[in-house]
Amino acid sequence: MSAQTSVLHPVAIAQVMVNFAARQGVDAETCLLGTDMTAAQLRDAEALITREQEMRLIENLILALPQVPALGFELGLQYNVATFGIWGFALRTSRTLREALERCLRYLPLSTAYCRFWSETDEREFALCADPGAIPQHLRQFLLERDTGTAVNLVKELSLSGISLRGLEYAGPAPAHAARIEALCGIAPRYGGARNAIVLRREDAEIPLPMYDANLARLLEDQCRAQLKRRQVSGVTGQVRQLVLGPLGLVASIENVAQHLAVAPRSLRRKLEAEGTSFRDIVEDERQQLAAQLLQGTQMKLDEIALQLGYGDTASFTRAFRRWFGQAPGEYRKLSGK
Repeated sequence: MSAQTSVLHPVAIAQVMVNFAARQGVDAETCLLGTDMTAAQLRDAEALITREQEMRLIENLILALPQVPALGFELGLQYNVATFGIWGFALRTSRTLREALERCLRYLPLSTAYCRFWSETDEREFALCADPGAIPQHLRQFLLERDTGTAVNLVKELSLSGISLRGLEYAGPAPAHAARIEALCGIAPRYGGARNAIVLRREDAEIPLPMYDANLARLLEDQCRAQLKRRQVSGVTGQVRQLVLGPLGLVASIENVAQHLAVAPRSLRRKLEAEGTSFRDIVEDERQQLAAQLLQGTQMKLDEIALQLGYGDTASFTRAFRRWFGQAPGEYRKLSGK
């Protein structure tokens, strides 16, 4: 599956880069130069940014830290399961590492990956392969190493460090910082091969994960599917999603949104219908996703969440939540460990 799908990324992914740069002595202003992002936006847990904004931040980071060996790989190691919200939680609750990585591939645009990833299996090995070919040339090696570094860290975290990598392979020639990559991950990369890959023993990929929960895994997969849909930025649907996620908020009416887009409400309804959705469906999707995120990731009270989602009272929010997830908000929060 390609990570090139045009989707919005959570600002938390950018925050990891800015925090990493700060530890290297680079300030946030330097990182954000030309991105149209602000420090306040970085602190907004619900903010989403475009691929173009993230790409500019990456360029700034490379320019600011030319002296750091294996910069991309070391940055990749800063990302963990929690960085990716629902996507990461869905991986953690999978049956096996193999199932987690296959779920990862289905919803790859929800991650920070720029490479195209796929899996290969034979009687001895399970490999997660990466192709950076669609990445601009000047960022290709950096992002290949960043994406494989992230994958290495996720594999170790999901298995609670109980699984050792069999190999780390790169198709290109060995860079000057190859020894640094070995020092960072504990395995010597092999260069000049036929693929870029993280390799596990096949039997290790089938070991049950400690946090497997069948019901929660299905629920979270549904949420990943919905979240991928809501982050798409193409068409009128994408424009409406960006407005209700951003300046207008979930309390906006279709008249508010139509005015912002300079079209008549009736025309907006027709355009959305042509794209297979409706204004009500979009708002409902956003409320559902945001409700799950706030219950999983915060200690906000139910009445505060109801207000945040645009409901007049907690009872209305609870009825809607039961319709979405088949359980009360409090029960859902207990399942997610909050």
